Amino acid sequence: MTQVTFPPPFIPAGDAARQLRQGGYAALAPADVARWIGCDLSDLMDLGADWATLPPDEFLRDGGRYRRRRHACFVVQGKQLRQAPHRAHWQPVEYNALHGGMERWFAPMELATVAKPVWRQLLLALAGVSDAVFAGQDSPVAWFVEAHQFRIDTTDGIGRPTPEGAHRDGVDLVAVFLVRREGVKGGETRVFEAATPGGQRFTLAQPWSLLLLDDARMVHESTPILPLAEGGYRDTLVLTCRRGNFQGADVPGQGAAQS
Repeated sequence: MTQVTFPPPFIPAGDAARQLRQGGYAALAPADVARWIGCDLSDLMDLGADWATLPPDEFLRDGGRYRRRRHACFVVQGKQLRQAPHRAHWQPVEYNALHGGMERWFAPMELATVAKPVWRQLLLALAGVSDAVFAGQDSPVAWFVEAHQFRIDTTDGIGRPTPEGAHRDGVDLVAVFLVRREGVKGGETRVFEAATPGGQRFTLAQPWSLLLLDDARMVHESTPILPLAEGGYRDTLVLTCRRGNFQGADVPGQGAAQS
């Protein structure tokens, strides 16, 4: 049976901020992602080896075993970048009905990964587009960035990239990088306007293609993946930018950092 997919509506890297302001989302092809970050595409590809050793996600409330992940936090302002002490990932139930309201302590990202020059370039580019779209006259502001490395596999026959369903994340900007997909079908990206019926559906398939989202305006989800071959998986890097503080930092007893 032929699988029907829809190509992403890729735009040039220089149009990302304008498209985010006008349409609420923007999709970039891998070559434009590298151009936007200011690196070689091969440098991004080199990051991909990390995904093979991600530890299991121990917090899936649907009982699944299909997700592996690591997590790290950073603060970016202009050209200044620092890694924050490791902390729990926390979301309110309003944004994540399945996993909201609980502290989730995921394994930290590898030190060797966050020390790579391309990682710094990537975070600075993300903060730059966040400044351009959201900060206005206040640019540059401090952006509280959470990084999530995900591997969704088909060990149990099906993998769910977004088990919570269509959702928003409670941040300003969401960036979803497709790192790699092997031996799977599905994983269609669906983006909807929160205030209107308008939306788009497409499949990110090329390594290091990117979806940027204005989280206040857009609801998003990815459909389940099914195996085409044994050991199939889908790897993504999700980065979120939020003004003010990390989500949960202003909730007593939630999201406390570890030194």
